[in-house]
Amino acid sequence: MDKNTIEIIGVTGLPEIKPGDDIAKLILRSANAQNLLIKEYDVFVIAQKIISKSEGQFVYLSSVKPSSFSKIFGEKSGKDPRIIEIALKDSRQIIKLDYERGILITETHHGFICANSGVDSSNVSGDEVALRLPKKPDESAIELASKIQCISGINNISVIISDTFGRPWREGQTNFSIGSSGIQPTIDYRGKMDDFQKIMNVTEIAIIDELAAAAELVMRKTKRIPVAIIRGVTYKNNNLGTSSLIRNKQTDLFR
Repeated sequence: MDKNTIEIIGVTGLPEIKPGDDIAKLILRSANAQNLLIKEYDVFVIAQKIISKSEGQFVYLSSVKPSSFSKIFGEKSGKDPRIIEIALKDSRQIIKLDYERGILITETHHGFICANSGVDSSNVSGDEVALRLPKKPDESAIELASKIQCISGINNISVIISDTFGRPWREGQTNFSIGSSGIQPTIDYRGKMDDFQKIMNVTEIAIIDELAAAAELVMRKTKRIPVAIIRGVTYKNNNLGTSSLIRNKQTDLFR
């Protein structure tokens, strides 16, 4: 493959994931059924939902008792107050809210800024079930990478766990990394010369977010392709994890 070319391959045929399922084994079994051989430095981008499902992060709405705030927000927004209550329990704080549009932006216990603390009921079987984010997505990524390496016999692979977030200032959503292993999260250009021999002082490219967004082009939301393999990317191997990208509140000018 040309060094200026990357390949993104959707892994098809995965079954509906249940608590306790071995995600690594199921991914490699599906890849094998596609005659897709795992190669050194493959990047596995895996949708958060199947990680959360395998880890049993289900919440049955019948067990949730909404607070007064959740009831008021639900009445004003038309949202299920039980979903709001789960989002509040999974948050450190509310960042922004809009009753009329039903928008609740929170900071999760992980430090992510997103809608409803990442709590979601789409692509989840049953009308009375919601799904939380993985408790420790970086650790989940480390465990998955280790299992994939063990089963496949390939030592150099990386894992990115992706989820869909909105962004300030722009409409639409894109996929971000919420957990990673085996790949340095950023490419640091600070101190290097640009094409005009000027020193770059601040540029760090969040490669794990770029790869998560690129993978969504083949994974999509309605095609039952929760895993993509990206091939041809040059990256450094480490386990800093996605948590290393979370901006310190004291230096965050956008809150």
